[in-house]
This record gives sequence, structure tokens and C-alpha cells, in this order.
Amino acid sequence: MLNWANRFNICCFLDSHQYHSSHSSHDCLVAAGCRHSLMADAGNALNRLNCFYASAGDWIFGHLGYDLKNEIESLQSSHPDGVQFPDLFFFVPEVIVRLEGHTVSIGAEDGAARQVFRDIIGTPDVPPAFRDPVAIRQRFSRQEYVAVVEQLKRHILKGDCYEINLCQEFFAEDATIHPLALYRSLSAASPNPFAAYYRLNDKYLLCLSPERYLKKEGRHILSQPIKGTLRRQAGDPDGSSLQQNGKERAENIMVVDLVRNDLSKICEKGSVQVDELCGIYAFPQVFQMISTVSGELRDGVTPTDAIRATFPMGSMTGAPKNRVMELIERYELRKRGLFSGSVGYFSPSGDFDLNVVIRSVLYNASSRYLSFHTGSAITFASDPEAEYEECLLKAEAIRKALA
Repeated sequence: MLNWANRFNICCFLDSHQYHSSHSSHDCLVAAGCRHSLMADAGNALNRLNCFYASAGDWIFGHLGYDLKNEIESLQSSHPDGVQFPDLFFFVPEVIVRLEGHTVSIGAEDGAARQVFRDIIGTPDVPPAFRDPVAIRQRFSRQEYVAVVEQLKRHILKGDCYEINLCQEFFAEDATIHPLALYRSLSAASPNPFAAYYRLNDKYLLCLSPERYLKKEGRHILSQPIKGTLRRQAGDPDGSSLQQNGKERAENIMVVDLVRNDLSKICEKGSVQVDELCGIYAFPQVFQMISTVSGELRDGVTPTDAIRATFPMGSMTGAPKNRVMELIERYELRKRGLFSGSVGYFSPSGDFDLNVVIRSVLYNASSRYLSFHTGSAITFASDPEAEYEECLLKAEAIRKALA
């Protein structure tokens, strides 16, 4: 399915890697080809998305970039962006393929579903070859990153904020890769439940995300923020030391409070609740601490109203959200672009499911610029050296694949 979808200049391949939970949406969902599309930068992008979705009356797939914050919170961004995804892009696909267990469902125009199935089955499963190894550089040295963390701790001491997500860019210029080969390598090494292979002409997102941003089913809406990371090791087979780590729990609870506040703007009074607090989940390289917050939407709330109330997600900003986004702009050296944004879909019924774009490679094939970010949550209790090491841990799988 993935090899077939990559024939199209625009495609979105969403893979749960068979992580099943009570909130799972699909095993695998593919949108290929483009009948209609919307591309917009921050300014009036969400209003345009609302109109586009209403007029389409169909499935739409695409992304929300981090700098939509400028529209939502009246902020600004002046840093360079090497990959240059637009702030927002959604498209009505020519073909949708859904895989659930042993059942494949295909939606295509003009009764072409059977031909699509034959084309998929007939696509050779030959992994494309890698090109040369990619030499990765970092925007921050260890000393620079530690110094910025110390600066942020002073902001926390002054009361400017109480948690901030600081990210750094790893990058390569003149990088020649085969995006599909790299995605397959990353998927084999680090399968995650909100993975995405997303192509927009010459721009690629190779995403192995463990985190859901926002899901709506009927009037029910939920978010599952992640805060708390621990390398998997033999001495701690179930991640119990992460569960007992007071700093990591405090980070998670801070973000849960932020998400509760965001959802209360759009949900029925008294309906917002914490379904799970600080659950420990195992992934190939790490344990993650994940909470689930949900509520019942008020009448008249549109999907874009829900995005406006909750984006960017608190796990990628910190709190209070507006002030920490100003500090992120001040101390980070590059635009996040699609990193810290979201990829997913809206269904014809008004439901949607959107991930958090982390553990991801961004690549512009025309400029041959490759980028990925990692970050950590900074609180007053943070050890700057440990925060730097957490960034390296999160980057480890990608660096190995590129080497």
C-alpha cells in the first residue's frame, strides 16, 4: 500500500503499527492523489479550512503547522525554515484505502476500486535503496543548550512561566535520501501508533509519533498528551521508575491541567475529565508517560473551533501557553515548521483524528535540506545536562537510520 501510494505527488499514509487501544481509529489509512486542495499560511487559515471542509463534504487529509500559533495567539515568527511546508494544507483524495484486520475498504471515483486493489496487489514490495549516509549537525552545542536551559529556569523563577518545551534542530544540507526507504527503516526500528508517511510534492514528512493530539467522535473529544520519557533498560522492565519520578509526574500533570483548561473552552460545563493520569506505555526505545483527557463538545462547536481552542498542543509548548511560545521564539534558532504541528484527517461525518508531529524527519527534495527536532520540558527542577541527554535519546533512532 505504501509503495503504491508513493506514486502520487500528494499522499498521506497513516499507520498504527498494530498498537490497539480503546481509542484506536484504524490499522492503516491511506489517502492518495488530489481532487481538491487548500494551502494557506497563518492569517485566516483556519477560517478557510472550515469553509473548505464544509464545501468538500468528503474526507480531507493534511497537516497543521506549528506557526498557526501566529494566527491563533497573534504572535510572530522570524526564524528561517529550511523545509518550507506551508502552515496548513488539506486535500480531498482521489482514493482512500482503509485496512482493518483482514478487511480492505477502498473508496475511489467511477467504480475504480477493483482496479485500485489490483494495482496495490501488483506493486512490487521491493524496498528502495538508500543513498549515501547523511552527516547530521546540531543547531545547539551541548554548552549552548545548557546555557539556554539555565536562562529558561531564570524565567521560571521570575514567574514568566512554569514549564516550557525547548527544542533543538538536527539538520543536514545537500542531503540526498530516498524518503520511502528512510521511512521503512525508521518504521522497522521504531514502530509507533501515530506514524505517518506524508508527501506534498517535493516535501516529505516521515513521522514515527507515539502521541495523539486530538480526536473527535460524535460529541466526544479527547487528547492524550505525553510528558515523561525513560530509556528502556534491563533493570526496569515495566518503567516503574518513570512512574515514581516526581519531576516527570509534575511535568505531565502540568500539561494535563493545560489540556483540561483548553477543552473547557469548547466542552459542556462539568464534562471535562481525566480518564487516565500518568499511564506508563512501552515503545521500542523508551517508556512514555501518557494521560488521557476528554469531554463532551457544546452544541455548535466546529472542528476548527476545537483546533483554535487547543492548538498548538500543550505538550509541545508548556504553560502558560502564550508566554512560553514567545520564549520559544526568542531562544530557539529555527522555525519548527511542521514539527510540533499535526497530521491527520477529517471524515465526512465531522469526526477527526490528529497526531502530534514528533520523532519525525522533514525533507525538501528540491533544496535537499533535511531536518528533525527533539526537545524536552524545562521546569525549575530541570537538570540542564539531563535535558540535553533526553534530546539525544529521542534523536537516537533517526540518527542511526541516517547513518
